[in-house]
Amino acid sequence: MAVRYTPAAMKRSGLNTFLQEFQKFIARGNVVDLAVAVVMGTAFGAITNSLVKDILMPPIGLLVGGMDFSNLAIILKGEYASLEEAVAAGAPILRYGVFINTIINFLIVSLAMFVVVKTGTIIQDLRQAEEDDPASPVEPPRDIVLLQEIRDLLARQQGE
Repeated sequence: MAVRYTPAAMKRSGLNTFLQEFQKFIARGNVVDLAVAVVMGTAFGAITNSLVKDILMPPIGLLVGGMDFSNLAIILKGEYASLEEAVAAGAPILRYGVFINTIINFLIVSLAMFVVVKTGTIIQDLRQAEEDDPASPVEPPRDIVLLQEIRDLLARQQGE
């Protein structure tokens, strides 16, 4: 037997209240900020993957004898002419080259996050230092001081 949710049944069951609370939760800034961060993190991950795969690993592979790290693997069972054949056959494979690429990718992302957090900490420390010890008032230029002295002298002469 199918359950039908009419507006009256929704009010009785509390589903309407639940949906209203959920809508308020989603509309909060923190959830939207988190969603933006996840999307940005995904895009950043694609950039770092490309950096590792297409920019960093080819020269490193060249330095170690023209090796492509993503093709480094140990085929655990069976005899295959190439890694592609073993993958296509579904053979058990330890792909340690891909793992090396992943470690390098992780290190790059970690370094980038460290730089972002370090920069934010430095900016926060600078702002805190300004609040704790505001800069001493700047003395006016000498010509302004002379004009103020002349003004004060004229005011005294007129007051006599």
